[in-house]
Amino acid sequence: MKKLGILLLCWLLPLSAALAEQPKLLSAELLWQLERIGAPVISPKGEHIVAPVTRFDVAADQSSTQLWWFAADGSAKRPITAEGMRVSEATFSPDGSTLAFISQRHKDDAGQIYLLPMNRPGEAQRLTEVPTGVYGIKWVGQHLYFISRVFPEQSWDEMRNQLKADKDNKTSARQWNALPYSHFDHWLDERRQAHVFRIPAAGGEVEAITQPLGLELPRSSQGSGSYDIDSSERYIAFNANGWDNQVDAKIDIFLARIGGSEAENLTAGNQAPDANPQFSPDGKTLAFTRQRIHGFYADTANLVLLDLARRNEREITSNWDRSVSNYSWTHDGRGFYAAIDDAGTSRIYHIDARNGNVRAVTAATNFGAPAIASNGTLVATNESFLYPARLVRINPRNGNLTRLDSFNDELLADVDMGTYESVTYQGHNGQDIQMWVHYPPGFDSSKKYPLFLLIHGGPHNAITDGFHYRWNAQTFSSWGYVTAWPNFHGSSGFGQDFADSINPDWKTAPLYDVLRAADWFKEKDWIDNERMVAGGASYGGYLSSIILGQEHPFNALLIHAAVYNMYSQMSADFAVHSTRFGNYWDNPEIYKSISPHYFAGNFNTPTLVIHGQLDYRVPVGQGFELFRTLQSRGVESRMIYFPDENHWILKPNNSIYWYNQVKDWMTRFAEPGPR
Repeated sequence: MKKLGILLLCWLLPLSAALAEQPKLLSAELLWQLERIGAPVISPKGEHIVAPVTRFDVAADQSSTQLWWFAADGSAKRPITAEGMRVSEATFSPDGSTLAFISQRHKDDAGQIYLLPMNRPGEAQRLTEVPTGVYGIKWVGQHLYFISRVFPEQSWDEMRNQLKADKDNKTSARQWNALPYSHFDHWLDERRQAHVFRIPAAGGEVEAITQPLGLELPRSSQGSGSYDIDSSERYIAFNANGWDNQVDAKIDIFLARIGGSEAENLTAGNQAPDANPQFSPDGKTLAFTRQRIHGFYADTANLVLLDLARRNEREITSNWDRSVSNYSWTHDGRGFYAAIDDAGTSRIYHIDARNGNVRAVTAATNFGAPAIASNGTLVATNESFLYPARLVRINPRNGNLTRLDSFNDELLADVDMGTYESVTYQGHNGQDIQMWVHYPPGFDSSKKYPLFLLIHGGPHNAITDGFHYRWNAQTFSSWGYVTAWPNFHGSSGFGQDFADSINPDWKTAPLYDVLRAADWFKEKDWIDNERMVAGGASYGGYLSSIILGQEHPFNALLIHAAVYNMYSQMSADFAVHSTRFGNYWDNPEIYKSISPHYFAGNFNTPTLVIHGQLDYRVPVGQGFELFRTLQSRGVESRMIYFPDENHWILKPNNSIYWYNQVKDWMTRFAEPGPR
């Protein structure tokens, strides 16, 4: 027996050594161990930098968020709110001595504003007791401004009683008499309106700001970017619907004196959205973004400056073929810093307020919305396909970075991420298509690998050089696939013409681009042409459903949250083409030519269909229609249904299950790993 034990030990030692040598990979389980840092805020003089950090407890299937303080030189960091809670929307007082944030604690029925001293010890103290909750906060002068969805004809006490009565009501019915009735993953209560209020920072009565004006903020969605207050607290600029039609709302910017009863529509002449109002530091100029095409959400957003005294406008970025978003005034009022979607990368740009000249501050990898102090300190998040968001200080002259955090370093230190690169190939009409290609850990070009081609959603989005949790290409590659994201026609960040080239024909150009991407890989010696699979979600699911009815090289498909039937998509919170090109009863040929369900007679590819019940952007019936069609045709298929997820899979255990199911499905039809 002793000799047998020695032999067994000798056999196990090489095995354990081999296991120890196995690379640590970016698994789905590991994704949920990562701490996720959010957008930072900086105090006006730059002495305090604060950012939210979210952690996940997979066993409990829950998350919590803490606020962390960071030194501007990266020498120190510390948590400043308690563990196990949720906090959001950190906002500094004008003098930087106090931090406001939203949290729900101490038996709060809804999120409330809390104030935390920054220059002395002390606990956060609740400022508001608003029964309908608060969000979208700003601190200007002596007041905290916020948004709340209220019952417009009721007092706060009546609202509190109304909410309790609604909670206790045993009737589950909802009623609507007009659109909109939902947004993304929640139903809208048409009895309620979103309005801006304020409360003195020292405490006191809540004052209604927009309610006396007879105008509500856009019904479907609103936040801190929906309004702004000038530094003297005399005026509010805010978004509201500029006409009575709620089916196709006209988003305009209104200006009103605080305490007044009338508002002026500053953008009545433009039919498309005017949004993101921001007063200049001296209050003399209002900046906002303007689109020109009503019904085209990816129309280029230009930056407009309105001289409030003279009422003359200057559209300063009209000669720049990029959309302006995530922008902030510099403290001298001479320009802006913005995070711009730019040809597959989100870059920090400086925009000159005098002449609209633009200058790229950063180059490679993604950056989030920048925050800047009066002393010139510029901070933002930075991420790439190979690392999650980090907090960095950016030298605004040369783009050099100083990292301020160290989250996830230990966890990722020994993870083999593989590699990636950007390539270009010829797509529809001979135009260049940019594509991100991800190689598995230990990639050996002398061997052949399977391809997992990923098709992004939108369609007017782009896959940029950032860390993606829901569809992580490096996680897919860690299974043994070469993976790729083509930024096909319609993608954002490549100019107006490129984005608008697929309207109303969602099918032709992107389909061609995706199939040409597959052809690009077929020509590579390191791709196994007999092991190719593909998939996408949202519009990517739509395009995957189109591929399902065409000739293609893929052994299997993944179709998640797909627009499958353009007619029944009318049940969503967002009808695709109706505003700009007419409804299907007015122009049926458009819908017939591009709706995937018309090509069902050609479906013969094994397909994994996934959908969530809470998806009101693409209602769950779309997924079941597709699955029934596949089953009726005898096509090998599987339906995965999440009763508690929306357009995305957001819960830790559901996400891990999702990744493992995708891996199982793709392995059946394209075995991973080199040969």
